[in-house]
Amino acid sequence: MPTVGVIAGSGLYEMPGLKMLREERITTPYGDPSSPYGVGELDGIEVAFLPRHGVPHRIPPAQVNYRANIWGFQELGVKRIISVNATGGINADLKPGDIVITDQVIDMTQGARPSTYYSLEEVVHVDFTDPYCGEMRKALLDAGVKAGIQLVDGGTYICVNGPRLESRAEIRHFDIIGADLVGMTGMPEASLARELELCMASVSVVTNYAAGISSYKLTTKEVMDVMAGTTERLKLLVKATLPLIPDERDCQCKDALKDARMGE
Repeated sequence: MPTVGVIAGSGLYEMPGLKMLREERITTPYGDPSSPYGVGELDGIEVAFLPRHGVPHRIPPAQVNYRANIWGFQELGVKRIISVNATGGINADLKPGDIVITDQVIDMTQGARPSTYYSLEEVVHVDFTDPYCGEMRKALLDAGVKAGIQLVDGGTYICVNGPRLESRAEIRHFDIIGADLVGMTGMPEASLARELELCMASVSVVTNYAAGISSYKLTTKEVMDVMAGTTERLKLLVKATLPLIPDERDCQCKDALKDARMGE
């Protein structure tokens, strides 16, 4: 049974030492996930992979069934999720090709995407002070050192609805309110994982400078080229991270629902 899940592009399936074991097709109370889950074994550890946008890449960010994707991981027995995201760099210190282990998030998609499992039958307010699991972040950062992969420790990811790219004024606004990176897929993934008491860490690849940061036109080709150029480092990072994840969870994620329900 896999206890670790990875949400990313299908290219991560092809990493050294990974033996794909099976496909798992899961139907959830929220519909079908983006794709069947690929379950593989890497260095004796079972891992479940899910292409966020389907195979081939066909589902736009606002149409991804985030609730089904995260629920499906839980059905498989996954307790920890590594989420890989393509982002635009807002912080002037970040450049295309940088890999950021984000620690904060700003959600600009609320109301546009189904974002909770508790919208009808009960009211639940999970603590989201620290959106990403501290244990998972430490494992990734330690793995970067071990594998010789330069990582940026910390950054605020702002999630927009898309699918259009942002205006110059929007990016200026996001900069003012403290965002370092902009993307379209980080939320509600992280908050849904918290509602299911799953651990999640976000690996953000800076694929381009955000609107107005540079003088040239933004293109999807640039995003795809930079993402492809970081794939080998991402594979090595995931491979190095797995053995560093503790067997037992000693984080707040596993108790997220404690004292979160109204009336408790």
